[in-house]
Amino acid sequence: MAMVCLSDFEAYAKKYLPKIAWDYFAAGADDCTTRDENILAYKRIRFRPRVLRDVSVMDIRTKILGSEISFPVGIAPTGFHQLAWPDGEKSTARAARAMNTCYIASTYSTCTLEEIAAAAPGGLRWFQLYIHRNRAASQQLVRRAEALGFQGLVLTADLPYTGKRRDDVRNGFRLPPHMKVKNLERAFEVCKMSLLDPSVTWNDIYWLRSLTRLPIIIKGILTREDAELAVRHGVQAIIVSNHGGRQVDEGPATIDALAEVVEAVRGRVEVYVDGGIRKGSDVLKALALGAKCVFIGRPALWGLAYRGEEGLQDVLRILQDEFRLSMALAG
Repeated sequence: MAMVCLSDFEAYAKKYLPKIAWDYFAAGADDCTTRDENILAYKRIRFRPRVLRDVSVMDIRTKILGSEISFPVGIAPTGFHQLAWPDGEKSTARAARAMNTCYIASTYSTCTLEEIAAAAPGGLRWFQLYIHRNRAASQQLVRRAEALGFQGLVLTADLPYTGKRRDDVRNGFRLPPHMKVKNLERAFEVCKMSLLDPSVTWNDIYWLRSLTRLPIIIKGILTREDAELAVRHGVQAIIVSNHGGRQVDEGPATIDALAEVVEAVRGRVEVYVDGGIRKGSDVLKALALGAKCVFIGRPALWGLAYRGEEGLQDVLRILQDEFRLSMALAG
């Protein structure tokens, strides 16, 4: 079967991944309203194309926090990549480097930070952090990431507790015995979500800033009020995100929340968005509404499930080609 668009990779992953793995990746919170709305909201946005414009030469490169990437699509942090492909996050890092874009490695990776860094030396990598009750372990992770050459620290702010994902509850989801959450296994027993620290507040941004010289990107902002607080607390960028609809159900689609956040920050920090991006035209819509870059989550996992590093490169290449074409056709 020819892989023509991202939904082809989704169909492949659903057919061939073990059910428990597919259900984990696909899960949304409660009724999955927000998960599905992330995609539907893009379909309601319309272009106003301009014609007779010279589009014979197009430059789709951009910069995020000063680093150039080949086009404005990066890879969002998602956990447990070995559920999709044996090499896990190492393959993800290699694909991102090959496509010259940014990969945000998750706290809940099934490869160590050291393995990820060694797999793709020179690649643009940020590290996503959950703050745990064991602050010493979180501090150690931040310092390891910086020492290994990760270039940004992404604090996920929308997970004081894990949302209720019904299929995971029904399946009794847990990692297979041969997989580990590698970055945490020496610090404490993992995968008990009560280990996440629900007492984290804006003041913890100052704590993080005391630990590292890395720029801090905050992920999970959906309102102008929180966007303004993020700027006030000195973050360098915001990812408008609802965790792929896996946390609060019936919150806004990320593309619907984007304009409010962009307006609130008034250019003081860079704004990115994730959730629901399935076509190159979605990327263009997000940029038109003020995002500097978008990040893909589930589609990256579908690419891994298809053919590992090569499959993920295919996904990124399709998005890149569709984005370029959408730019040209929109004038």
